[in-house]
Amino acid sequence: MGERCGWCGTDSLYLDYHDHEWGVPERDSQALFEKLCLDGFQAGLSWITILRKRAAFRAAFANFDPVVIAEWGQPEVERLLADSGIVRHRGKIEATIGNARAWLALEATDPGGFAEVVWSAVADAPVQNRFTALSQVPATDPRTDALSKQLKLAGFKFCGPTIVYAFAQAVGMFNDHLVGCPAHDRCAALR
Repeated sequence: MGERCGWCGTDSLYLDYHDHEWGVPERDSQALFEKLCLDGFQAGLSWITILRKRAAFRAAFANFDPVVIAEWGQPEVERLLADSGIVRHRGKIEATIGNARAWLALEATDPGGFAEVVWSAVADAPVQNRFTALSQVPATDPRTDALSKQLKLAGFKFCGPTIVYAFAQAVGMFNDHLVGCPAHDRCAALR
């Protein structure tokens, strides 16, 4: 058995996330929405910060139900800015509300909805990378750069190329577990 990817350190929450969630293909449209929003909140912070606050984020954002969030306005923004359990950043909070509206528009106009739009970036099949060192893992990819542009055109915010690539890694569009990591082969077997 090889060693885990070095980025997850020794924190048990991070280890569990690495072992059971990161890189596992996710195709549920609402779960993808949540992950993209959380990756937006992570901008400028470490992922472990967001992971530790994920339960509070879910409580504050109605379990990331875009139908609910899309109806929110200034009173909810003010409520969220006062919530010490989450990252209190007006731009990111307002972006999440706007992203819910953009998500609803995609769900209404694209036959496969948000999930199909996202997964079409990799032709609906996880990219199986074979990196042997963390230094080989890129911060972006042309396919997710194009997805970032597409999402921005659809009205999404906090979805730049680096955020979208991190999102794509996390939701299994790219299997970027190192080849020596036990999770690499587990994720490679999933579609």
